[in-house]
Amino acid sequence: MTKNLHLEHPEDLILTGNLWVLESLFDEAEHISVKMDGSPAIVWGVDPATGDEFVGTKSVFNKRKIKICYSIEDIKTYYGEQPELAAVLTACWKYLPFTQGIYQGDFIGYGCGIDTLKPNTIEYVFPEPIQEKIVVAPHTYYEGPTLKDAVAFPIVDDIPSNKDCLYVQPFVDKKRLTVGAPNVSNPDVIGFLDDKEAAEAKKAINAVIRDGQHLNDQILTDIVGCPHLANLYMLTIDIKEDLMNSLIVYNSPTAYLAGRKVPAEGYVWHTLDASFKLVDRPTFAFQNFNNGRFQ
Repeated sequence: MTKNLHLEHPEDLILTGNLWVLESLFDEAEHISVKMDGSPAIVWGVDPATGDEFVGTKSVFNKRKIKICYSIEDIKTYYGEQPELAAVLTACWKYLPFTQGIYQGDFIGYGCGIDTLKPNTIEYVFPEPIQEKIVVAPHTYYEGPTLKDAVAFPIVDDIPSNKDCLYVQPFVDKKRLTVGAPNVSNPDVIGFLDDKEAAEAKKAINAVIRDGQHLNDQILTDIVGCPHLANLYMLTIDIKEDLMNSLIVYNSPTAYLAGRKVPAEGYVWHTLDASFKLVDRPTFAFQNFNNGRFQ
């Protein structure tokens, strides 16, 4: 599938001329997963290089400052100065079901008789009190000879919880869209960016979102330097939002943002060749930029 890479927004991929994204938004996805608003991200399983059970954050995949916890003592060594994070990792070490393989998920919270958890910016209300000690939303598994060479795949089948750990694995269905992908008739007039320029543009776009401003053609033109590219960027957002409105979520706790019921923080759209995230950035990215835990 893909290496362990940062998932991009489809509109951000457009910046460098990845027009295949428009087709992908209208294709039948191989898999759609709910992007749960948990924190922190947890990676656990069996290290394929050593055969030892481990737990950690995404830093287990670091190229240099690698932090893999093979014991509670390792958790204290790496995260002793971050007591809240150390407590989460210790609970995961004690209660996650360890099986062969490498898994990643989002920590949703501690159970033990309550029915409402707010791991980050979204509050989740479960249909009944949670009896398990921890709640985790698994979404990815990895294959490879070592952690640094691991290739990511979406989890498409339910994996069993145990008496101490409740796995939350929503199912997503899609209503068929009646229109097809737009045809970019003259891409030569669009001033696409190179990778370095796109990285700077994404920083500027995120700064606009962080400040609570709404993106529009003029702001984007000022950032990317081309009105045609700004227009295509906004069109991609419109298509993404139509797609998100066509998705139906099952087997998920009810989600609330600032007291308002919402379908989900977002989704991850998986095709045979790529994966990207679908998020209502003015709403959810703004909240996460300004209120998220473990920033």
